[in-house]
Amino acid sequence: MPAQTEKLIIFDTSLRDGEQSPGVTLNTDEKIQIAKQMSRLGVDVLEAGFPVASKGDFEAVQRIAREVGPLMVDREKIGEPMTICGLARAVPTDIKECAEAIADAPRKRIHIFLATSDLHLKYKLKIDRDECVKRAVAAVTLGKSLVDDIEFSPEDAGRSDRDFLCHVLGKVIEAGASTLNIPDTVGYNTPEEYGALIKYLVEHTPGADKVRFSTHCHNDLGLATANTLAGIQNGARQVEVTINGIGERAGNTAMEEVVMAIHTHPNYFPVHHTINTQLIYQTSRMVSELSGMMVQPNKAIVGRNAFLHESGIHQDGVLKNRQTYEIITPETVGVTDIALVLGKHSGRNAFRERCKELGYGHLAETEFQKAFEDFKALCDQTKNVNDAHILSILSTIIPCP
Repeated sequence: MPAQTEKLIIFDTSLRDGEQSPGVTLNTDEKIQIAKQMSRLGVDVLEAGFPVASKGDFEAVQRIAREVGPLMVDREKIGEPMTICGLARAVPTDIKECAEAIADAPRKRIHIFLATSDLHLKYKLKIDRDECVKRAVAAVTLGKSLVDDIEFSPEDAGRSDRDFLCHVLGKVIEAGASTLNIPDTVGYNTPEEYGALIKYLVEHTPGADKVRFSTHCHNDLGLATANTLAGIQNGARQVEVTINGIGERAGNTAMEEVVMAIHTHPNYFPVHHTINTQLIYQTSRMVSELSGMMVQPNKAIVGRNAFLHESGIHQDGVLKNRQTYEIITPETVGVTDIALVLGKHSGRNAFRERCKELGYGHLAETEFQKAFEDFKALCDQTKNVNDAHILSILSTIIPCP
């Protein structure tokens, strides 16, 4: 990694914001399983849940704090256990409940949120700006009396007045907050807007040099990853993400996309991470299976088609040198069972390679040409051509080897 880069804190909220995906419910044992995998992956901070939401959520957060918090499994690169975090509204009951749930974790954090946009203040909370500041300061002060590590989120920051944000954030810094998370709660911002917001807050918030700024972007316009990367470029040093981008509505920023963007451009971004990228695909599968949230086939990094090539031109290039059409090798993210997908766009070289893999490596040119023509004809009739189809074609031309 370049010597000048700073450590990027990876804050995973798959077990909290991710579980808020419609239809997703994880039991405690499943959450423990995912939490242990997050520790192996190298996640720095795990938001284990929203303890006050239910008895089950409290128990799950408490068990993660006790059973996963102390673990040092496969974390040699990091050298310290994962921080266990709980979410709380700016309400004393929430904050105390959260502190109790995470009490047994060696490294723990309370994440307090309160809306700051005029829209939320007027219609949801029905309070004015002065009351907002008062509640934020009181909540952070209480949280700080219970744990050392406090994160504060001004909900709907993406649509909040910048100068009011600076005022609120300056006050919570005085009260003891050490991480300031800036949520684009409804996925409204563009990368230019969100990056400029982070830059403005870093430059104009009183005491900004004493804290870490964080991103939390939703994907309503498909811009969550782009906004998060823009935040990093403008001073954010923590990113709040989920595996596979799961979360409310259109989801959250996908961890794998941010991590691999930084991995692929080590000289562009001013940060480095300590995620074990070879565990990304395995983690993605686990979260998908346990949550019931299937990954779309063309999903970046972890989708079934992410490393598959059907175009004949692409297949020919990959066979000659994988870098021609792959900016990330499958093995980098733990994918080991990739093969070229054969279909009507495939070329002769890819088909010849598959014939070799199936044991027909010594076809005469006339035999190969006949097999290739029959293959193309079948592709025009069938959506999915598999090895059984190819073996059937080959067996009619030459006896099985």
